[in-house]
Amino acid sequence: MAKKKTLENFYSESGNQVPESLKSGIGHFNVFKLDEFAGPKAKPMPFNRREYFKISLVTGKSRVHYADKIVNVDKHVFVFSNPQIPYNWEQIDEQLTGYFCVFTEAFFHQYGNLLGYPVFQPSGHPVFELTDDQVDSFTPVFKRMFAEINSDYAYKYDILRNLVFELIHSAMKLQPANLASNMHSNASERISSLFTELLERQFPIESPTQRMQLRSPADFAKQLGVHINHLNRALKETMQESTSILIAERVVKESKILIRHTNWNVSEIGHSLGFEETAHFSNFFKKHTSYSPLKFRKAEII
Repeated sequence: MAKKKTLENFYSESGNQVPESLKSGIGHFNVFKLDEFAGPKAKPMPFNRREYFKISLVTGKSRVHYADKIVNVDKHVFVFSNPQIPYNWEQIDEQLTGYFCVFTEAFFHQYGNLLGYPVFQPSGHPVFELTDDQVDSFTPVFKRMFAEINSDYAYKYDILRNLVFELIHSAMKLQPANLASNMHSNASERISSLFTELLERQFPIESPTQRMQLRSPADFAKQLGVHINHLNRALKETMQESTSILIAERVVKESKILIRHTNWNVSEIGHSLGFEETAHFSNFFKKHTSYSPLKFRKAEII
């Protein structure tokens, strides 16, 4: 997989001047019309991770690839992209229209934890297919972003942060039932939250020399300072799955990404995911997907 794409790369490849805010290292925000980037002569976007956040509102037939998932879009889609998850966009219609904004985590310094919101979490739901009415409710927010960023108002970036939060919360309201499990109010939920943080902190795997360190339920229990049975009960209560299943699901997800989108051999992938023997990794992958790693790499399997 290619190295993470920076905002400097994004501006250079799109023919725009790199803003001074990036050169100085302070937080950055910008908003664009999609039409200029997704026309008939648009270059394909490689599948990789970006070092920035992105919120996209897109109209037109397309296919969104993120992590190990593919979403076919017939009309409208709203997508939240974060630096932890690789993605790309496959354009089907000759011309896509819409808007997108890009920003760094530093732009929200002292204004909240972006990765705490489900739409930006690896286990969350970052892709929303929209109706015409829903698109009409989101479009004015992007238009207000253009108005503010081009204004001389001294506190315009505070308004822009609020508009980003408006997009986040409006999207999350589209599926309130699925977000209830992300509220942390008791001990089991706090343990589950810490477990998830420890698990996700080990990803993405970006080099064959990088290795997953916490691999077993016992590893996580020791790191969290709880008995393994306590950890398992907490996860069963809040996430309806055992510790071992949750670890396995995340390892399968990362293994699909590495098999499909890198040229690493099976041995390198297995080692990076904590397997001592290549055969153990191959058996694990086949057990959870019904395919061998090599067959999965060669086939068009979602």
